[in-house]
Amino acid sequence: MGPGSPLRFFPRLLAACLLLPLSSSTEAPTSAATSEPPTGWDEATSGAPTAGTPPHPTPSPGQASPSPGPASSPAWTSDPGPSSSEPRPTDAAGVPVPSEPPDPGTTPRPGPWPAPVTDVAELCVCDLLVDQCDVNCCCDPICTAADFSLFTMCSVPVVTGDRHLCRQQEALYSIDPTAHPPERIFQLADKVNPSIFCIQSTNNKAALSFQAPEIPTMHNFDRLLQEFGDNTFGIESNLALEDELDTRQATSTNSTSKYKYNDPIQTSDGFLNLPAPLFLAWCTHGNPAGFLVNQAVKCNTMITGDACTTLPGLSMQFYTSSSVLAAPESSLVVNITIQSITVQSPEGLRTRLKNTDALILPTLNGQSCSNVVLEASYLITFTEAGEIASAGVSLILGTINMMARFVLQSFEIRFIQQETQPVRLSGSPGYVVGLPIKAGFRTPGSGIVQSTNEAGQLTLMKSTPAQDCLAVEGVRTPVLFGYSMLSGCQLRITKDADCRLLAPALLSVLRGQNFPDYVASFGDSLPQNELDWLQISNNVTEAVDSGSEQTIQIFSSATFVDVSAPAEPGYKARPTIEANLPFDFFFPFV
Repeated sequence: MGPGSPLRFFPRLLAACLLLPLSSSTEAPTSAATSEPPTGWDEATSGAPTAGTPPHPTPSPGQASPSPGPASSPAWTSDPGPSSSEPRPTDAAGVPVPSEPPDPGTTPRPGPWPAPVTDVAELCVCDLLVDQCDVNCCCDPICTAADFSLFTMCSVPVVTGDRHLCRQQEALYSIDPTAHPPERIFQLADKVNPSIFCIQSTNNKAALSFQAPEIPTMHNFDRLLQEFGDNTFGIESNLALEDELDTRQATSTNSTSKYKYNDPIQTSDGFLNLPAPLFLAWCTHGNPAGFLVNQAVKCNTMITGDACTTLPGLSMQFYTSSSVLAAPESSLVVNITIQSITVQSPEGLRTRLKNTDALILPTLNGQSCSNVVLEASYLITFTEAGEIASAGVSLILGTINMMARFVLQSFEIRFIQQETQPVRLSGSPGYVVGLPIKAGFRTPGSGIVQSTNEAGQLTLMKSTPAQDCLAVEGVRTPVLFGYSMLSGCQLRITKDADCRLLAPALLSVLRGQNFPDYVASFGDSLPQNELDWLQISNNVTEAVDSGSEQTIQIFSSATFVDVSAPAEPGYKARPTIEANLPFDFFFPFV
């Protein structure tokens, strides 16, 4: 070692002593010096275990040795995480004691919480019937304890407010099948949002989803649609499935003397069958109808040879001969009454028969078969005790061509509670895709007058195989929300045709009987609120006599166009700097 070596060694030793406490890869000594490394696991700031602490190396000639401390003194160590500034307790050996991470779902955030602007207990998206209880709609205020006893599940078990808030209320609905009779359970719970991006305080009032609503007019409709277009409540489908499974398992063990939702309707010889489509839309006539399950289906029935007179599904006797049991395993039976019989010609013209007592069976005449059931509509009236009070059926009979090999049939079943006059809505508040458009007439002093037939308020001309415009009058199809439709026919004009008489007749075919003047803006628009209805504009051109013989195509269509603006995030305006400078600020330059 030269004469300069000790001088170089001490600066290095001093630098090592100064840098040792500042290193992030070593920990401060907490107990007596030992040559064995700690065996514990340390936790990072996120709560996940990290690798064990590396052993302290043996001091070399160029490093400082850690000074021993008393073994009985309390030991503390610093968290190696970059965001921690508080000491953590360790044991006597210097090993950090792991701590349990806080539960983000239960850890309360400091207030103040934003006040809720929507009462979730008053929200009910499944309430689509006015003055009648909706099946399995546990939030319907019209439903009574007797109605809840018929439910098997809650179609909307959870209703929440704004999910972006750090804390919001939840309305929980369920059915207790163990009670006699089963009853509804309603709870209000506070839910904490564990997301770090939740909204703690709402200082932008314009961004709230629910505010005091304005009355929609033709001037502010687009603005209101863009402002209130988002839904902030939702349906927890997994909870609905679990609730349905639990309820069905509980109710299967308890035999009851009344029908419940989706129970097969029993008859004196089995079940009330409602044909349904199977493979390739072929009809299966062994499908039992479920209690309180409204259905409307179409399917094809294959006909070969003389099957027209032998197939049960083509005869009206198949739909009228059974008697429905008022309750499961009950001795009280309810006969199915024939409400109406309508005969349809091959051209599409329908005539309603006055006598409904006669049994009209299918008849084969060469290549045509008459009196075949084309449509069958059941109407079941039930009591709040879960019993069937009455049952009726409306039939449409027609003539089919045996060369067609199959016939298209339509079937429907509806349920109405006894001593009620329900008005079915098409949405709450917006329209539901597939439900009919609400329309009516405006009369001075009495609001909007609507037809009792929901599917007949706004209709289109229905195309027929004959394609004759003057022969399809009265054959209509409802306009359904969200479904663009197109139908047409052919009109043959002769040289001797009077255009002044032909034009009104054709306009009547296109518009149909009782063409409405107004359509509802929303699915639950009330007739007395005239501002919720839009007037239909009619542009009818004057007929001009062409003076020639020709065949023209007539079209009738309904088109839905989405005019709503896409969702865009809303931000508050940037702050402006309002600085008032003195008038001589730039003196003497200005």
